[in-house]
Amino acid sequence: MKTPRKRCLDLPLERRALLALRAAVKEAIAERRRQGLPVYVWRDGKVVDIGKRRPRSPGATPATRRRKGS
Repeated sequence: MKTPRKRCLDLPLERRALLALRAAVKEAIAERRRQGLPVYVWRDGKVVDIGKRRPRSPGATPATRRRKGS
């Protein structure tokens, strides 16, 4: 677990909880994508697949990944 920044500790508890939740969701989505597993979210009353991207190799950046057909 990371140590919170000083300015974060000055925020109200509700705001800190929201920041922590967003960070956890971002990390969970990234982990599912690394594993090549599907990611589904609830959007506008429907289940939407947001995990249609190919799994990334560790350390790959958009500039180093090969595009299809190249």
